[in-house]
Amino acid sequence: MLPTVALIGRRNVGKSTLFNRLIRKQKALTHDRPGVTRDRLYAEVPHGEPPFALVDTGGLVLDESDGVEADVFEQAREAMEGAQLILFVVDGRQGVSTIDEQLAAFLRQTDKPVRLVINKVDGAELEDTLSAEFYALGFPLSAVSAAHGYGTLTLQEEIEETLQGLGAVPVEEGEQEDDITLRLALLGRPNVGKSSLINALVGEKRLVVSPEAGTTTDIVDVLFEKKGKRYIFLDSAGVRRRSKIDDSLERFSVLRALRNSKRAQVTVLCLDALQGVVGQDKKLLSFLDREKIPFIVAVNKVDLVPSDRLGQLKKYFENELRFLSHVPRIYTSAVSKAGLGGLLPLTEKLWSECTTRIGTGQLNRGLEDMIGRHQPPVVKHRRAKFYYLTQTGTTPPTFVFFVNDKNLVKPSYARYLEKQLRKRFQLRMTPIQLYFRTSRG
Repeated sequence: MLPTVALIGRRNVGKSTLFNRLIRKQKALTHDRPGVTRDRLYAEVPHGEPPFALVDTGGLVLDESDGVEADVFEQAREAMEGAQLILFVVDGRQGVSTIDEQLAAFLRQTDKPVRLVINKVDGAELEDTLSAEFYALGFPLSAVSAAHGYGTLTLQEEIEETLQGLGAVPVEEGEQEDDITLRLALLGRPNVGKSSLINALVGEKRLVVSPEAGTTTDIVDVLFEKKGKRYIFLDSAGVRRRSKIDDSLERFSVLRALRNSKRAQVTVLCLDALQGVVGQDKKLLSFLDREKIPFIVAVNKVDLVPSDRLGQLKKYFENELRFLSHVPRIYTSAVSKAGLGGLLPLTEKLWSECTTRIGTGQLNRGLEDMIGRHQPPVVKHRRAKFYYLTQTGTTPPTFVFFVNDKNLVKPSYARYLEKQLRKRFQLRMTPIQLYFRTSRG
């Protein structure tokens, strides 16, 4: 694994902005509001010498007893334990605060290399003035402006020099993120248990969980391994109805959650077993179906449903989701672990279907048989004549039918062809895309 560098500091000192600057991507959410980042965010810095992993953590408040804040501190503590180097980020404009002093005392006890990063220093002319009082904290320091890039290249060189001194080596071939078996996105309304499911699958508390809806505001990458296979779970903000989103940060989080489903290989849409399929769930289902995103429906919190009502529950969801009969369903509980053993194998099977490639000869023999069983209907005294069928792509499997006039193919007949393709070529769960093209034959 790559050597790890953890970003630690109190709220709103610019850790996430620095994180984005160092990885050269806009991955972490940044906002003027304190406390936006709560979970650990991981990313690789492949252009480093040596390459290293960077971990962003939530803003620390050591003297609060609030449950979420305690969890944020625990997340940061675990990040520090796994790091080879800690970047202690402070706000140069505000100077040394009491919390900074408390954190400095805590970091001295970790017995880890620590570099003090004085952020919001917008130019060399301010460096001496804004850095002076921070020398008292006793760490080697770097002055940067994460927002404008001042000093960040020098900081990266200092990080690399420290890691080289510690004997860190570049990642071995085959360990890059591109080689990870499967990238999975979790999508759903707030508080349906997405983060709890990930924690249960991983076997440790990697994400902050709270009864308060909206705990997760960022896209959080959780890398883990099961039975020799590697996965990345992308947890995201709960998606609420648009009329309920009156906050700029949450609106941005929701947009990123939807976009993230399109980036993942398989999406797991979490529904609440007790609340059933509500209006917002149907909109998410329609979005995933329209965009041809491979997805699984995980009906979560089944531990809260009496055992004698589970059959009734399954019939309810089967009826509500009948318009997406190809989409697999699984019933899960992060508490009792019900269904969790089957979730990852199901995502593997779905992705395997998505990458299916069928030979042209097979397809056209199948097409001949389909038409022989059920001819196209007559439309305005004409019948569609099919010449040829080919597969033009995968993820999802995409098929093009060449026909004398594409306007003669009624939607009902297109549905018949899709059903037959699924049945004949074992495409039972993947979305598929059909196109009809007018041709002279």
